[in-house]
Amino acid sequence: MFAAGIAGPGVAIEPDRPVHGPALAHAPVAGRLVTLFAHAFAVEPSPGTTVLVHLGIDTVRLAGEGFALYAAEGEEVAQGDPVIGWDPDAVEARGLGVLSPVVALQAEPGSVELLVQPGRRVTAGTPLLAWTLAAAA
Repeated sequence: MFAAGIAGPGVAIEPDRPVHGPALAHAPVAGRLVTLFAHAFAVEPSPGTTVLVHLGIDTVRLAGEGFALYAAEGEEVAQGDPVIGWDPDAVEARGLGVLSPVVALQAEPGSVELLVQPGRRVTAGTPLLAWTLAAAA
């Protein structure tokens, strides 16, 4: 679903592996946290636009084990705010992938610009996606 772009255009992030403490998943855009699960969250930067962050592949099977929430559903978040903490090494040890899609959900074709090039390292607060003005109208 993610690789084929069925959910919408996006990028995949290989998470950092911190030496101490959890890896943190940060809000890719500022907006309202409209959905929050242990393994995924969605932020609505403006009405009609939603960005999904899904930590790893098939991580829903972990039923929240190994994830820590740093925000609450309905909360306003700034771009770069920590939302979920997790341990990618522990997830991989359970045989699950850690590549994390960041997707502009159900965006119209051509309405989203990808702002990062494949292989580029990004840090918290790095802009990843942008809707065109036509999409926001």
